[in-house]
Amino acid sequence: MNKTNAFLTGNAVTCGYANGPDILHNCTIEANTGEITAIVGPNGAGKSTAMKCLFGMLNLRQGYVRLDGEDINDLSPQDRVAKGMGFVPQTANIFYSLTVLENLEMGAFIRRDDFTETMNQVFELFPILNEKKSQVAGELSGGQRQQVAIARALMTEPKVLMLDEPTAGVSPIVMEDIFSRLIEVAKTGILVLIVEQNARQALEIADKGYVLVQGRNEHTGRGKDLLADKEVRKSFLGG
Repeated sequence: MNKTNAFLTGNAVTCGYANGPDILHNCTIEANTGEITAIVGPNGAGKSTAMKCLFGMLNLRQGYVRLDGEDINDLSPQDRVAKGMGFVPQTANIFYSLTVLENLEMGAFIRRDDFTETMNQVFELFPILNEKKSQVAGELSGGQRQQVAIARALMTEPKVLMLDEPTAGVSPIVMEDIFSRLIEVAKTGILVLIVEQNARQALEIADKGYVLVQGRNEHTGRGKDLLADKEVRKSFLGG
C-alpha cells in the first residue's frame, strides 16, 4: 500500500454534479493492483460520487486522477476503458433482452483480438453463466444478473475493475458469493475497487478501506484494521 506507487490515485479530489454544490471535498483514494479497495460510509457520504469522479463521469473541480502514473483528468470514460478501466454501475448494467453470451460479447466491444480465452476464463470464474449462456439475461435472478455485469466488464481485460454497490438488493448468501468472486478476480492481478453499503462485509474482504463522511476522508486503513477500530465500529458498523 505504497502511497507514491498506487496504480490508481484520486488525489485531493473535489467534485460534484453540474451546477450543484461540491459533494467530495479534498478526498483522496489510492488503490493497488491485485488488491480490493472498499469505499464505505453512511448514505450521502459521496461514495458513488467518488467512483464516478475516478471514472471520468464527473469533472473534477480540484485535484487529479492518475492511472499507472499517467494523468487521466482529461480522458472520457470511454477513453479510460481503453486505458484499462472497467466500470460496473449499480443499475442498468446489463442488456436484459440479450442472452448471457451476447452480453459478454458486447463486453468485448473494444477488442480487435480473439477473446475466446478471456471468455473461457470468465466462465471458469462464473460457472453458472456458462450453464445459462443461451438464456436471456433478463430472465436470470438478481445475483446471476450481477455476475453477468461483472463478467461483461472483465471481457475488456481491465487492469482496474470498479463496482458501484455490487451487492445492492441481493440476499446475504448471494452477497457472500459475489464477494468471493471478487476475491478471485483480485488474485488474477486486477485492481478491484468497490463502493459498498454493506460496510462490514466489504471491509472483511478489503485489503484497504476508506470511510467517507460528508464527502471527506474520515478513516483510512487496512480493512481488518478498520473493522477492529472502536470508533469506526461504533460510528458506522453498529458497534
